[in-house]
Amino acid sequence: MNEQALYSSAIALLKQLIQTSSFSKEEDQTAAHIKNHLLQFGITAERLGNNIIAKNKFFDPAKPTVLLNSHHDTVKPNPNYTLDPFDPIEKDGKLFGLGSNDAGGCLVSLIATFIHFYEAASLPYNVMMVASAEEEISGYNGIEAVVKELPPIDFAIVGEPTLMQMAVAERGLMVLDAIARGKAGHAARNEGENAISKAIKDIEWFHTYQFDKVSPLLGPNKMSVTVIETENKAHNVVPAICKYVVDVRVNELYTFDEVIAEIEQHVQSQIKPRSTRLKSTSIATDHPIIQAGLAMGKTMYGSPTTSDKALMPFPALKMGPGDSARSHSADEFIYLEEIKKGIVDYIKILEKIM
Repeated sequence: MNEQALYSSAIALLKQLIQTSSFSKEEDQTAAHIKNHLLQFGITAERLGNNIIAKNKFFDPAKPTVLLNSHHDTVKPNPNYTLDPFDPIEKDGKLFGLGSNDAGGCLVSLIATFIHFYEAASLPYNVMMVASAEEEISGYNGIEAVVKELPPIDFAIVGEPTLMQMAVAERGLMVLDAIARGKAGHAARNEGENAISKAIKDIEWFHTYQFDKVSPLLGPNKMSVTVIETENKAHNVVPAICKYVVDVRVNELYTFDEVIAEIEQHVQSQIKPRSTRLKSTSIATDHPIIQAGLAMGKTMYGSPTTSDKALMPFPALKMGPGDSARSHSADEFIYLEEIKKGIVDYIKILEKIM
């Protein structure tokens, strides 16, 4: 199948996906569309929840396996939309629609790439395709559920909009619940120990502290206090408890346990991690897929955003058509030429190691 035919089929599928609501946990219809699309090419796919899984025709368990993955769920439309988010409009070389850029363009480009390699009989790698659900909410029924059922994977290409440059590292996300404890008292009589005052001291530390190890790809760890509250609603009572939430973005040089240990050495507040699933990740720059990309003139960088890559227990490269800056924006779009080039480049980078 030539590249033009692959491109045409990819655009047709993307338009179908845009027309179909697929909010996280509600992707059942887009999952059916993707499975039916593959069936049109003689490819039988499995369905695990709202995830679609397919193997190349001559899959050989003795060979290493590369996974192609992107997601088909979307966020809800930005309230500033001026267009119908479910109407795939082509205009000025762009395709508008919810999920067109994040990550529909990546998904259909990777599906086209999978179709290209599907019937190849003597590949040194197996090729698998997973169209995953619940990526936008890092849900437990998305890629995390799928990887438990997959055969051993040697590496993955994760489709997210990166302008087809190589995101070789990705920040981890850890959310901390913090509690500063004081002692209740009457505000007029200067009684008690104000938990807010204790929290403020710790919050100032979170905003100013610098971890020693700075990644050349991701920079320093970043901590932001994003929520604060007390249980006390009376204006004349010194609060005994002040709760706050810390958003921690971790580079690939630290584990979450190391970050927590360092925090606990400096703050009085009680710290409890809410989630430690979305770990920082990196793929070695001497990996064959990275070297193939460099040979094509692609650049490497560290991504500040998280993706399904964070939930993969094997090396993964994040790369795809589209621009991360357009994700979740009103009147979201992707350039049609980006999808065409995405298919060409995905095929070319894999051919360099095949």
